[in-house]
Amino acid sequence: VICSRTRYTVLCVSCSRVPLQGEQVLGGSHGMHSLAGPSHAVQAAMLTPTAMPSTRLCGPCRPPQTPFSSLRLPMQPGATARHPARHRHVPQAGMSASPGGHPSSPSPPTPFLAAFWRFLRPHTIRGTLLGSCAITAKALAENPALIDWGLLPRACLGVLALLAGNGYIVGINQVYDVEIDAINKPWLPIAAGDLSLPVAWALCLGLAAGGLGICVRYFGPAIAKLYATGLALGTVYSVPPLRLKRFAVSAFLIIAFVRGFLLNFGVYQAVRAALGLPFVWSPAITFMTVFVAVFATAIAITKDLPDIAGDRANNIQTFATRLGMRRVAWLGSGLLLANYVGGALAAAANPVALNARLVVPAHALLAAALTWQTARMAETQAGVTAYYRFVWYLFYAEYLLLPFI
Repeated sequence: VICSRTRYTVLCVSCSRVPLQGEQVLGGSHGMHSLAGPSHAVQAAMLTPTAMPSTRLCGPCRPPQTPFSSLRLPMQPGATARHPARHRHVPQAGMSASPGGHPSSPSPPTPFLAAFWRFLRPHTIRGTLLGSCAITAKALAENPALIDWGLLPRACLGVLALLAGNGYIVGINQVYDVEIDAINKPWLPIAAGDLSLPVAWALCLGLAAGGLGICVRYFGPAIAKLYATGLALGTVYSVPPLRLKRFAVSAFLIIAFVRGFLLNFGVYQAVRAALGLPFVWSPAITFMTVFVAVFATAIAITKDLPDIAGDRANNIQTFATRLGMRRVAWLGSGLLLANYVGGALAAAANPVALNARLVVPAHALLAAALTWQTARMAETQAGVTAYYRFVWYLFYAEYLLLPFI
């Protein structure tokens, strides 16, 4: 299939076949002509020798719908789909580029709120929200007589600060991963040209400053220092010259420390301080901190599975590029299965403090679901993406259990 305007040859990313007549193909600097039919993610290579390859997305491989998706104007039947160029330079928001790399006519602007939502990486927002709310609920359940609804606005500010810090960390990663994201995640707003680099920088700095300011003003120096530590770790993870995400062990340690220790300890400490209580490690919070730290390590192992193409193109060495999809998936799943077994044994050893009647069967069920999902994973972009998404669902599920432990 060759686009009559851009002279792209189109191949399916998953199976490397040429799509059949009647299938829908979407993407490219000028966009491919819209055809009715099933959807595929496709990889296109320019026939001209100087042009860069780019990624095509359509159908189920497009980014998931967000609360702001309704802000987009619907495409009229027969219209040509348009997406920003996926080249190594970052185009200005709202501009497309010709195959030669020069700006051409403006493309329809993407609503800022929709681009901002994608910039925040919603799956990480859900994890932060669930974690902070579950830990808060557990701390309050341990001290029901001290609950003061007058503290609710302060609690909301705390959640806002956490989301701002989360936004800074995932945002600064996108700023320095533009070339990689152009291959692996071309729907992300900077790689797609929906946010320019100056706007992305302004958002990152605003989120970091706003979140830190909330902590200093409302939660005191101890929480502010923990928050600043999280921002610093998120910075050295992504930003040169350190860019510790290049190294497997340092990447695992940072993700496990921020997701496992800082979030759980920081939120629990803030809630107890608001209630006028000194910090004490409760059995449930200790259990959750250890469990989530190990779980975050598994996330760090599996997070590169959908990114193999971009990592190889940019000479980034990860477990996924070295060992392959299947081995890394089982490596991450094996660590998670060991984590579930360890959690069940800990609950069995402390049946009252850790509610063994809930934890043991829940962990058995979640472990079985993980084993089934890993065994059926297809070694394709869609397959590993679905597997990685399921790992995050398991992460959410554990936090849903916490208030009842």
